[in-house]
Amino acid sequence: MAEREIHDVVIVGAGPAALSAAIYTTREDIDTVIYEKGVIGGLAAVTDWVDNYPGFAQGVAGMELAESLQKQAERFGTDIRLGEVLSIHDEGELKRLETTDGEVYARTILITTGSDYKKLGIPGESEYYARGVHYCATCDGAFYRDKRVVVVGGGNSAVQEAMFLTKFVSHIDLLVRSDKFRASEILQEELKKHTDKITVHFNTTTDEIIGENGKVTKVVGTDKKTNKKVEFPTDGVFVFIGLKPNTQFLKDSDVLLDEIGMVITNAYLETNVKGVFAAGDVRSGATMQIASATGEGATAALMIRKYLEPHHM
Repeated sequence: MAEREIHDVVIVGAGPAALSAAIYTTREDIDTVIYEKGVIGGLAAVTDWVDNYPGFAQGVAGMELAESLQKQAERFGTDIRLGEVLSIHDEGELKRLETTDGEVYARTILITTGSDYKKLGIPGESEYYARGVHYCATCDGAFYRDKRVVVVGGGNSAVQEAMFLTKFVSHIDLLVRSDKFRASEILQEELKKHTDKITVHFNTTTDEIIGENGKVTKVVGTDKKTNKKVEFPTDGVFVFIGLKPNTQFLKDSDVLLDEIGMVITNAYLETNVKGVFAAGDVRSGATMQIASATGEGATAALMIRKYLEPHHM
């Protein structure tokens, strides 16, 4: 019988929360393996410029930040593997992970698979991603000071983020596909205080994002009442139509998820399954910021160390 591969910690996903956790665990000689199926650094790595991460007075390229986190984790001995975790199974003291490389066992698991922003799936969206099309107002809103933007969505996030963007931009066209908001009544009342900067367009689809010379110049939509095309000149587009947490691999596990599929944890970042933790943008209640993800990664590492102490350290 082949010997089982057992690690102290297997981290699923390699975004800022994962790499930060690994820096802490491996620095304390806790055997740590990271599995990543996509880009090391996660969404941070594909973000053009990060302007609000502490310690970088002039900002930092997302890829540069991700590479620095990766190098720091590897310097202490983190084993980063390109592969996918397909499922996890609680077998008591050990957890079994089915991966594209075969079965791996872990005393603890840290889930840091993050979330993806739901996309419109229209022409121009991927072409201008991070260069005119954005999904985080806190991250990228300041780039549009005194400029016009289009915000897409009708839920709480769209209304909240549109109001946040009024701190920077000169005008917002808020495109809502249906004839009313899905946002809470309280937020709708708050929105009325911003009519000087926000124009709401109900019954308006978002069909295409058009640019010139590498910059977004306008959004083309359809007025559903007249069925006529409408155009909105703009310098940027912010899309807030929901999140899609990367938790499909947990569907057959006992890990509890919230109503949109994000991992539920307690204050110590523990899930309901003993020895399984979660941190970063995949966690229910996460603030979706790189700085908070790295903080959660460090916290999770300390909680994991505490969990392992009476068992194996």
